[in-house]
Amino acid sequence: MDDLERVGQLQDPVRRRLYEFVVAQRGEVGRGEAAEAAGVSRTLAAHHLDRLVEAGLLDSAFRPQEKKGPGSGRPAKVYRRAAQERSVSLPPRDYATLARVLAETVDLLGGEEQAEKAARAAGERIGRKVGGPLERILRERGYQPYQEGGRLRMRNCPFHVLAEDEPILVCGVNLALCQGMLEGIGDDPDGAELDPRPGECCVSFAQNSKTNED
Repeated sequence: MDDLERVGQLQDPVRRRLYEFVVAQRGEVGRGEAAEAAGVSRTLAAHHLDRLVEAGLLDSAFRPQEKKGPGSGRPAKVYRRAAQERSVSLPPRDYATLARVLAETVDLLGGEEQAEKAARAAGERIGRKVGGPLERILRERGYQPYQEGGRLRMRNCPFHVLAEDEPILVCGVNLALCQGMLEGIGDDPDGAELDPRPGECCVSFAQNSKTNED
C-alpha cells in the first residue's frame, strides 16, 4: 500500500472522525472512548481503527486492565498517532530533501541567526495576512494547538522530520516563526517560548484574548 492509498482510507467519514479524534489526543485512546467521540458503536469503531492501523495511519498497543486477578479480562487495545509521517503529492515532489540540504547549508555557513531573522519575518507576514487569533493560525498550519495550564501548547510539529536531524536549528527557526506570528497579530513576541515536551512541538505560548479562538 503506497501513501496515496493510505491517505485514501480517510475518505470514509466515520474513519476520518475516528482518526481526527485519536490524533488530537495527547495520550492513547481506547475503542470505547473513540466510539463515543465519533458517535458509532464500539464494534464499528474497532473495525475502522484497526483498518487505520493496517494503513499505517495509527499505531496500536495493549494496555493492561487496572483490575488485577481473576475476572480482570484481556488487556484493552489502545490507539495513538502513528510515528511515521505520510505525505502525498501529485505529481511527486521531494521538498524534504531540499529542506535538509538548506538546513545543512545554514549549518555549514553559520547562518542560524539569519535563518531565524528570515523565519520571524515570514511569521509576521503570516500573522498580518490572517489577522488572528493565533490559535486559528496555528490550527490551519498543522500545529494542532490545545490549551493547558494557562498556556497554548501544540501536539504536532509540522517540521518533525527535519527537527529530528537538526533539532537546534529547526527549533530556533520554529520559535522565531512563532514569535513573528505574534508580532503579525499585534501581540508580544515574548509570549512564545521554547518549552519542549516529548512527542509535541517545542514551542508554547502564554494565553490571552489574541491567542484564543473563544
